[in-house]
Amino acid sequence: MIEKKFKEIRNFCEENSEPQIIKKYQKYFKEGYDGYGIDNKLFKSQTESWIGQWKEEMSIESYLDLGDELMKNGRFEEKQVAISFLKSNRKDFSKETFWRVGNWFDYGINDWATTDVLCMLVLSSLLKDKVIEYEDLKTWINSNSEWKRRSIPVALTELDKLTKNLKPIETIELIEPLMLDNSEYVQKGIGTLLRGLWKKHPSEIEEFLMKWKDQCGRLIIQYSTEKMDKEYRKKFRKKK
Repeated sequence: MIEKKFKEIRNFCEENSEPQIIKKYQKYFKEGYDGYGIDNKLFKSQTESWIGQWKEEMSIESYLDLGDELMKNGRFEEKQVAISFLKSNRKDFSKETFWRVGNWFDYGINDWATTDVLCMLVLSSLLKDKVIEYEDLKTWINSNSEWKRRSIPVALTELDKLTKNLKPIETIELIEPLMLDNSEYVQKGIGTLLRGLWKKHPSEIEEFLMKWKDQCGRLIIQYSTEKMDKEYRKKFRKKK
């Protein structure tokens, strides 16, 4: 069953590949865009159609198994559809779901967009529904995958969009071990998270930025202070 569905997805992707869309997307991926280039509306419609057709025969375990194959052997759109399938089974999310998708970073997730979609559709829901806690995300801090590390601040950013009530102290405790991370994508993720928190908790975030401004990556400061007054944010410049 899994092999048959993998082939159906692959055939659809190959039949609807558009060179001009591939060319358009390539500029957004410094690490390279390995995709088919499919019209977004068409792809979304087909994904919803598959979910509707397969809902009686596919369990969350089946979708995780299919997701494993799509992540191992698929290209960009195929990985996106694996995440959408999983989202459709949100009511059945468990701690096992978290560990299984964590494995996807080890052999399948290799770009910022797939990482961020997983955070938006799956990881933020796992957190919001209390299926996992911050302590579970903390186990990813020392991962060799920069995308797995990036998912920590991005998942929190997406969680804040859903709940509007992230607590700055708890959030800071979780991301602080990543403040010296060399990955530009991890730094951008942290900076974006802190920028959003700063709007609601300026004193706590500014205190944290002052603590780290001379040590952390440049992009963390750049992104986190983006919405500050031009003159005001100069105080967070690194000392020369």
